Formats: sequence, C-alpha cells, structure tokens
Amino acid sequence: MATTTSSRRGSRARRAPAAQITTYSQAVRCLYDRVNYERMRVIRLDAGSFKLDRMETLLKVMGNPHEHVRMVHVAGTVGKGSTVAMIASMLEGCGYAVGQFTSPHLIDVRERITINNQPISRGDFTDLMQRIASAAAGAAIEPTFFEVLTAMAFKHFAEQAVDIAVIEAGLGGRLDSTNVIRPEVSVITQIDYDHTHLLGHGLDEIAREKAGIFKRGVPALTHQQPPAVAEVLKQCASEVDAPLRVISEDIEYSHRFGSTAALGPHSRVCVATETSEFMHLAVPLPGEHQAINCALALAVIDALQRCGLGFPEVALHEGLARTSLPGRMELVWDRPRILVDGAHNPAALGALMRSVGAHVPYDSMVCVFGCCEDKDIPTMLEKISLGGDKMIFTRAKNNPRAADPYELQRQFAEQNGKMHQVAPTLPEALDLASQAVGRDDLICVTGSFYLVGETKKYLADLDRRRKAR
Repeated sequence: MATTTSSRRGSRARRAPAAQITTYSQAVRCLYDRVNYERMRVIRLDAGSFKLDRMETLLKVMGNPHEHVRMVHVAGTVGKGSTVAMIASMLEGCGYAVGQFTSPHLIDVRERITINNQPISRGDFTDLMQRIASAAAGAAIEPTFFEVLTAMAFKHFAEQAVDIAVIEAGLGGRLDSTNVIRPEVSVITQIDYDHTHLLGHGLDEIAREKAGIFKRGVPALTHQQPPAVAEVLKQCASEVDAPLRVISEDIEYSHRFGSTAALGPHSRVCVATETSEFMHLAVPLPGEHQAINCALALAVIDALQRCGLGFPEVALHEGLARTSLPGRMELVWDRPRILVDGAHNPAALGALMRSVGAHVPYDSMVCVFGCCEDKDIPTMLEKISLGGDKMIFTRAKNNPRAADPYELQRQFAEQNGKMHQVAPTLPEALDLASQAVGRDDLICVTGSFYLVGETKKYLADLDRRRKAR
C-alpha cells in the first residue's frame, strides 16, 4: 500500500515549516498533511512503506523517550481496544498514572493519546507537533501520520512521567511503528482475517506478523487460537526466547454467562496463576466474547505484579468495573435508540450481532452499514444479516477508502432477501432508519470507525442545536 510520488511531493509542498506551527489548527493541519495509510486507498505494498528505520531515527533525535516509560504492548485482530481499556482501567483504579495510545480515533485525533482517560491537551499537542516537525526536518526524514502520533505519545508519556503506558499496535505488529518498544509484557488478542493485502492471506502469515512484537526475554500472553495460529505464535516466541503463556493452557480460566438485577446480562471470569487468583469477576464490557479479553487483561495484571507493581484487590476490582470503551456497543441516542459499534471485520461483526442479541432488547433492528472497500465484504454482509432485519447502506464522508454503498447493496441483494436501501450520506441514512423504526426497535450503526465517529459527531451537533433553541 503506497501513495503516488506526486501526492508525496504535494504533501511536502503544503507542509508548514516547524517554526510556523504555533496554533492547534496549524498542528493538526501539519499532521494531516503527512502520508496517512489509514485513509489511503489500497494501491500496493512496497519495501519502503512499512519499516522501523524512520521511527527509530525520529525517536533517537528526540531523546528516545520510549526507553523511559514502562509499557504493555497489545496486538491482534479482534479485541485489542477492549483489552487495552480493561488493562488501563485496572491500573488507573490502583492509583497509577496510565498512558494509553490507541487507534483509530472517533471524533478528535487527541483521543489517541490519553493519560488516565484524559486526552492530550491542545497546547501539549501543538508544542509536541512543532518539536517533532523540527526534529524530523533536522534528521531529513518524512515520518508518516501514524509515526508522528506514535512519537508524540511516547514523548508525552515520558514528559508527564506516567507510571506505565498501554500501547496498541496500529497495523500488524512486526513493522508497526509501535514495535520499537521493549515492554514489560506483550499481548496477542484474537487473530483473524483482516488487512490480508498487507499481512498475508493465511492465518499463519497474519499470526507471524502479529507475533513480531515478541521480544527476547519479555513475557508474552495470548489465549487459545486456531491451531495454525497457535503453532506460529509458539514458534515465534521460541525463536526470540520470549516466555509465552496461553490462557486455558498455561493459565487456568473459566467463564460463565448469566444475569443479575444489578448488572443485567453479563459474563464472569475466573483466572488463576501460580501467584494470583481472580475469581468470579464481572466482565465490564457487554458481549460473551469479552470474557477472554478480560482474562487476558487479568493475566497482564499478574505479569505486571511479577514485575513489582502492586494491585490492592478492592481497587483492582473497582477499576475493572469502571472500564468504558467509546464506539463499541455504545448507545448514543434514546429516541429512537441508536447504538454504534466500530466492528470492521467479519469476526468483530459476528461478535457484535451476538452481543446485541444478548444485551439489548428490541423488536426489530435496522442496521446502518458502511465499510472500507478493502475488507472481506461478502463475509461482513453475511455476518450483519444475522441480526439486522433491514439494511441501509451508506458511506462515511471523510473516508476515501469507503466502499460504494450501491455496490454493498448489490452484493447484499445477491446473498440475502432482507429489506435494504441506500442512503448517499450518513444523515440521510439516519433519517431513513428513524422513519423505519418504532419505540421498541433499534438502529445499529456499524462497519467502520469512520462511520461511528461521524454518527457521534452528527448526533452531538444535533443535540446542541436542539438545546440552543
């Protein structure tokens, strides 16, 4: 995947010199002028697109801030964000200053860099953008959008002296910009098919890219994976002498799904190691699939405890219970009820449909769906049809990789007889959906974080306009 030479040159020509970055808007403009693989249509993957040389050079001229922060590194296909959120919430609950670096963002790019759930301030963002641009110019390198944000996160966490930071890999693992760190523990969540044009078409190939975050002597954690994935992870861990422990194999694990008056439908997990026992803890995020993510997060706490961190039991449990994750199974509007979820691959969509069925009572569900054109669209359409009674296909306005909603409709019609429509824009899609639902029905917006972010912003603006009347 790469941009064209002309677009690279155009970006450089537009970019303001570091000395001219004095306001937040200038800083954001400078960031978005950089090569951004998240927003580019897939063209090809060349040898220079993804490598760690630029990242290492940039961090070196900035004083290697990543070497001054204790970190946890999380990679995988499904469940990364949930696992990161639960780890960070438990750490914060126990009194630690916790940095989080995640992607993508929903509305504001500063959401990606937080300390104790507070995004980096506009002032700090602007200052760091100016310093990073200056450092890059001095080193004669052109860091990408994601490399700049990664460097900003590491520098911010170091300067704010966080106790520990939880870092989510952006794409893959081996060549991801975050893979310059030496963490306290490495974590691999569920591996499934996604970004196959970059990571490989087989699960074994994808697993090898994800396992690239393993470091010599650094404890590694995962849960039971498909046989081909499990074999590769164990082989990669052995190659770098990273002690790998697997939930349900090396770590005792059980879970059950139930319902109480206080919590409603939810899962509870038990996780036990030689040094820790976490018994019958309620999983704070909805969906039976979150149980294994919670178990991974608890195993990380056990690993950090072995590294000398302390976790008072009550504070740990309370921290876990406070976990929140915007953009995942999030009810954002009451009348009509609108739920958003950034599920953007078949595995995540399947989990979403099961979770909605288990946790959100409704008579009928209208799905507003849009996704990126490089996804496994036929399988995603199959998964979403498991829960949706009617489909409205649309596209996010700021996503150049968005699939044509008319093409989504065509493919859906070929495989399913359920009702479907097309709305060229998200506001039109929400309007159509609102007309199609009753009091006990549900609208679910999913398929892309771009679509979820646009939905949240549109509804927030709508709410402000209503209150201002």
